[in-house]
Amino acid sequence: MGRWRTVVIVGAATVLAACSTPSSTSRERDVSRDVAFTGCDVVKCSDTINGAPYEIVMPSRWNGTLLIYSHGYRGAQPEPPSFEPVSTTPEPAPGWGSGIKGLGQALLNQGYAIAGSAYASNGWAVADGVRADEDLHSFFVDNIGTPSRVYVWGDSLGGLITEQVAERNPDWVSGAAPLCGVLAGVLPNYDLALDVSYAVKMLIDPDMKLTGYTSYEDAVKTLTVASKKVIAAASDTTGGGTAKVMFIASLVDAPHQTQRFDGATLTSQVSGYTEAIITALGFGTLGRYDVERRYDGNISSNEGVDYAARISESDAALVDAVTPNASATFTAQLQAGVRVVADPAARSAALAEGGDPQGQVHAPTITMHTAADPLVIVQNESFFRARYRAQQAKGNVQADLVQLFTVAPAAYPATPGAPFGAGHCNFTPESRLAVISLLDQWVREGIVPTGGLLTTELPPTQTGYEPLYEPGPWPEPAAVATRS
Repeated sequence: MGRWRTVVIVGAATVLAACSTPSSTSRERDVSRDVAFTGCDVVKCSDTINGAPYEIVMPSRWNGTLLIYSHGYRGAQPEPPSFEPVSTTPEPAPGWGSGIKGLGQALLNQGYAIAGSAYASNGWAVADGVRADEDLHSFFVDNIGTPSRVYVWGDSLGGLITEQVAERNPDWVSGAAPLCGVLAGVLPNYDLALDVSYAVKMLIDPDMKLTGYTSYEDAVKTLTVASKKVIAAASDTTGGGTAKVMFIASLVDAPHQTQRFDGATLTSQVSGYTEAIITALGFGTLGRYDVERRYDGNISSNEGVDYAARISESDAALVDAVTPNASATFTAQLQAGVRVVADPAARSAALAEGGDPQGQVHAPTITMHTAADPLVIVQNESFFRARYRAQQAKGNVQADLVQLFTVAPAAYPATPGAPFGAGHCNFTPESRLAVISLLDQWVREGIVPTGGLLTTELPPTQTGYEPLYEPGPWPEPAAVATRS
């Protein structure tokens, strides 16, 4: 979600959510592999549409499929600790904009056309991202060629944008692949970030401001001070600080693994929890400053949250093993605190513009998530699956949903870190290529990705694919009600 994650000092289960839903891909099936198009020597394949820089790259021989990629969150302003300039570079494939073009080139070699935008703004730019993808598709059709298929895919915030585009455009989206996506949408995720900030304020940093930052510098200062206090608390084993960090992580089901910490020891687990908490604090300060300006007010609330219900008996036992009776004390402090009230108009604006996937799957859809994601928790997939099933029960879906998860090894060194499965969007290039291959087989040939096909395309030892992994439910009390 941004470089501020580095301030910390301290293979996937498959769920076929709708085996009984008939595939609607027959209209898309096409075996052609050499489709005519207008070359980029004639049409400008790198320019700006409605304020959004874009780039289209064509293969020498086009298979008729257009891939539209949506990049992840980019800070609206330079972020700590490095404060490097923000990126406004188009991203037609993962890594392409930063010069890592191997994955994009592999897709070009397979005959895909790749395209992507930088959006008209940075930050929580979901509406801009959706608009950019739709504009890019229209430009391609009007100027480059007529795709036989269009697959939309993206990472993180781009995964949310991907799903929004797919739900809005069933007439031209042939398949979708949201990866490590914020699929619970803007409000549940920002409410969860508020839970973390609220708990840090109540237990560690009583002077912490939760909302209403007066400036970006105000948000940076809040994050910096709170992060230092969380780091100090994590190493306070005798004074209860370590227990506080473990307790806060348990409130939001933060993973005990990250890309750098394998969680194999208590020290490693606490380090992982610390990283996850500071990651959430970045989301809830720098990210919150952006959304409060974008939607003209505070979008988050923790009114009515029963924090006692968030802590399981096993969580409480682990916390109490570090500091006896701490769990009950911390719970009482949170329950008694003054709650945060959202601005209704800002909350409504965020719901309308900031991403609220309803699970109305119109085209074959494959999601993939690392099991241990400290930024966009894997339970986003559970939330989305619940919405999908609710829409399925209403008869509002036309295609199936397949969810894949990658799991990290039990142990790995901090450097180079987890090869897959732990960390935000920490997939191997082979995993990403496999998702596109699986989606293409599904759309072209009607082969639903399941069973042996998945283990063939995603060898577990190379990708972390774990067919038996099942994420837990979204931390209560977030609702999964859907709009009709």
